Amino acid sequence: MSDICLDADTRRSGKRNWTWGPRGHGAVLLVNCDRDGPQAAGMDKDDDKVLGCRDLKDMSLMVLRTRGPEEFFAQHKLILHIPTSKMNKVRVFQDKSEGFQAQFEMVLGPHKASYVLEPVNGCEDRTFYIEGLTFPDADFSGLVSFSVTLLARAHQDVPEFPIFEDTVVFRVAPWIMTPNTLAPQEVYVCSIKENQSFVESVTALAKKAKCKLTICPEEVNDLDVWIQDEMEVGYIQAPHKTLPVVFDSPRDGGLRDFPFKYVLGPDFGYVTRNSGSEWVDGLTSFGNLEVSPPVSVRGKEYPLGRILVGSNIFPRIGGRELVKPVWDFLCAQKVQAPIELFSDWLLVGHVDEFLSFVPARDGKGFRLLLASPVACFQLFREKQLEGHGAAVMFEQIEGKEKKTIDDILSDQTLRAHNKYVQGCIDWNREILKRDLGLVERDIVDLPQLFQLVKNNPSKKCKAEAFFPDMVNMVVLGKYLGIPKPFGPIVNGRCCLEEKVRSLLEPLGLNCTFIDDFFTYHERKGDVHCGTNVRRKPFSFKWWNVVP
Repeated sequence: MSDICLDADTRRSGKRNWTWGPRGHGAVLLVNCDRDGPQAAGMDKDDDKVLGCRDLKDMSLMVLRTRGPEEFFAQHKLILHIPTSKMNKVRVFQDKSEGFQAQFEMVLGPHKASYVLEPVNGCEDRTFYIEGLTFPDADFSGLVSFSVTLLARAHQDVPEFPIFEDTVVFRVAPWIMTPNTLAPQEVYVCSIKENQSFVESVTALAKKAKCKLTICPEEVNDLDVWIQDEMEVGYIQAPHKTLPVVFDSPRDGGLRDFPFKYVLGPDFGYVTRNSGSEWVDGLTSFGNLEVSPPVSVRGKEYPLGRILVGSNIFPRIGGRELVKPVWDFLCAQKVQAPIELFSDWLLVGHVDEFLSFVPARDGKGFRLLLASPVACFQLFREKQLEGHGAAVMFEQIEGKEKKTIDDILSDQTLRAHNKYVQGCIDWNREILKRDLGLVERDIVDLPQLFQLVKNNPSKKCKAEAFFPDMVNMVVLGKYLGIPKPFGPIVNGRCCLEEKVRSLLEPLGLNCTFIDDFFTYHERKGDVHCGTNVRRKPFSFKWWNVVP
């Protein structure tokens, strides 16, 4: 009597298929996309070697158990194999260590879909280590099956035929984004000669939040300060290992080398998607990529939130959108079903210009913040009625044209611009309420004005923030780094800052207003655009999602 069995370290029951949910089953595989080994370039998955114990820990375990008489196995052949269509998605190493000498042989992988196992010496366990080589994508579901087949031969002159097979199925772990409601662990910011005050403010905020701070110096960033646009830090997870992974945008500005050369490293992975033949416009920068906190929508749970991406939504000539390879990648991860929002009305075109999420002590545990021209005009009318119509905006900004509250309220062109902007934001508001299961009490409207400018070379009018865009903030736990708006001074205080404090501090949040006027705002961005955050992963395990 003989027994042959493939076992995987699933920590979930079942083998022959893979199912989602808390009662699901199937093994999990990580893309080995960090750099634990001593090689000077590339990721650990880019070679066919095991580079020490750290490299092994990024791989998943599979064991072939054979039980039976040696004579039986001597008369039969065992083959380990994967579908030829999947052989470039994984690599399998067999542990052939003897004594204290560690030795691993690659037995399956690119250009190698099957491997004939050495004859079995009676009862034996053979250990294999598996690494993923690519993430789920439009052409890859993420599922890979591994089989061991026992072959017999009736006569030496006829082909062998299968008499037994056992199979295990792995799913490659998806790349997961982290929302503002998760605890911050590391803050990134770029340093150039002109922004030292900004860097000092971010440093102080990171210290308050007890975060690690990483400053990308000028010789590395090449005067590109838009670190939010260059990358998004998420993570991958298997039952035995969790790994932060930086997603590198195809925008490729001055920071193009930073994620690969300076973020990728031991236990810190890397992934990117090229644009293919598509032109990379501003909507493919990752300031245009956000994720909601966990939500429930009409009875369907999204325990890892939903990704939000800005697009043109309406078919129009010259409309901008996220390049298809990035969109396909995000959709293929399955666990954070993306939502398209309308952002092409903005000059830069990023969703972080009109929305953000902050943690809250009540309700759903968060609030959606939306930029609101209506709220701003209402605030200014209140101040005007209180006798503060002569209060001046931008009073502290040298060289900037000063505007009183009376000036702003009487500017019919500015009103028309903001009526249009409010319509665009309201459109998105309804999408967000519908697709995130939100109600009005989940939303906070932050006062903000915009103005329309010609977008060269298209000559079409697009919106940009009239004063520093307060919704474009960095969120570090309860500590918020908000662009300083330089609003009208009423009773010795900026009335815009005071209004924002009154809206957010009751939620348990701490507001710090950061001067980014010349170094960021005048260059069409604000605090969020100039910072990036690595956050603690979800405690919820992605394989328990029901997509």
